[in-house]
Amino acid sequence: MLVLLAGIFVVHIATVIMLFVSTIANVWMVGYYNAEKASSGLWLLCNRSCGHLPVATSDDASLKAVQAFMILSIIFSVIALVMFIVQLFTLEKGKRFYITGAIMLVCWLCILIGASIYTARFTKMPGFREVHHGYCFILAWICFCFSFIISILYLVLRKK
Repeated sequence: MLVLLAGIFVVHIATVIMLFVSTIANVWMVGYYNAEKASSGLWLLCNRSCGHLPVATSDDASLKAVQAFMILSIIFSVIALVMFIVQLFTLEKGKRFYITGAIMLVCWLCILIGASIYTARFTKMPGFREVHHGYCFILAWICFCFSFIISILYLVLRKK
């Protein structure tokens, strides 16, 4: 049981770190912008240097929603990690980690909404050619899978 708890804890920390990286780094889309290799993220457009991300006014609200949901997912994941540590020391034997699992399900939902909006609205970036998704986009979907698995394990797991 201790090994299982340690494994879940390590995967949870890895998920938090990957969420931070995927939200902060600017490599959600990679392609050529003005004949130079460039990447765009949730915040900036980077080629030689980073600058303002050019987004159509119709997509501005969608980008703000993606930013908000990715930040919320980080917040909920960190809160779930703290709650797991608190419950580990205060929960009676035989009880389940319901609060931690529920918070991780909210984190999972935030990642789902944020990554889905980005997938639906930002398949092509204005001025880009030969566009493909970058590693931050892939990390967000990996965090989606990990957070779901972790939340289910928290809900099923009992403290022994």
